[in-house]
Amino acid sequence: MVESDNHINYVEFKAKDLTKIKSFYQEIFNWKFKDYGPDYIAFSNSGLEGGFEKSEDEIVNGALIVLYHSSLENLKQTIIKSQGTISKDIFSFPGGRRFHFIDPAGNELAVWSDK
Repeated sequence: MVESDNHINYVEFKAKDLTKIKSFYQEIFNWKFKDYGPDYIAFSNSGLEGGFEKSEDEIVNGALIVLYHSSLENLKQTIIKSQGTISKDIFSFPGGRRFHFIDPAGNELAVWSDK
């Protein structure tokens, strides 16, 4: 897949039991999964790629929309200048780097890059 700046690229959900949630979506929707350690599984064959992050917290809004951008640092500064708030600074993960932000309405989204 060719990544494009500013496009929704991934959706991430929270789950308390990754084994149970994996079985649920495999059985019902035939999604495919790839394990990334004990706290994360990625899914495909769903129309939009995504993943489940293990969380012991109460799940209130379990979906995280993830956009792609080739220049995280530049986009981060643009978000700050446009009244957005950085909720999780740039960090690395297997496959790239990302950060989270809160938009002016209070929605949390993330932006990732493989650069």
